Amino acid sequence: MLMISAAAAAERLTVERPTLNVRSGPGTQYSVLWQAEANYPVEVLEKKDGWVRFRDFEGYEGWVSGRLLGRTPSVVVKNPRANVRSGPGTGHSIVFTVEKGVPFRVLGRQGDWIQIRHADGDEGWIHGNLVW
Repeated sequence: MLMISAAAAAERLTVERPTLNVRSGPGTQYSVLWQAEANYPVEVLEKKDGWVRFRDFEGYEGWVSGRLLGRTPSVVVKNPRANVRSGPGTGHSIVFTVEKGVPFRVLGRQGDWIQIRHADGDEGWIHGNLVW
């Protein structure tokens, strides 16, 4: 018998717009709770009438229009601060430092390192333990 954990089975989607209103319910008539930016990853909890209820890396939940989400792999920084490097390893120079909550598109992987690109074009490598 094959058993799949809830975490492994969870569908992850990505915000595909520069900003996206996160709402309290499945429709534009519901209040805006906050805004998510491009490349922000979410974990799908429910789908209803073209809307998606999700949970983010901090456990916050909300609803967004499903047509504004995509399957592009993405990550978000979960540590208070993280170094982004020029290559996959601590021997590579620090290109820039980012704060918790900054989302990135995933370009590739090498071991425990993830090659990333921010919506503004900045690129580099970050260790997988620092992101969700």
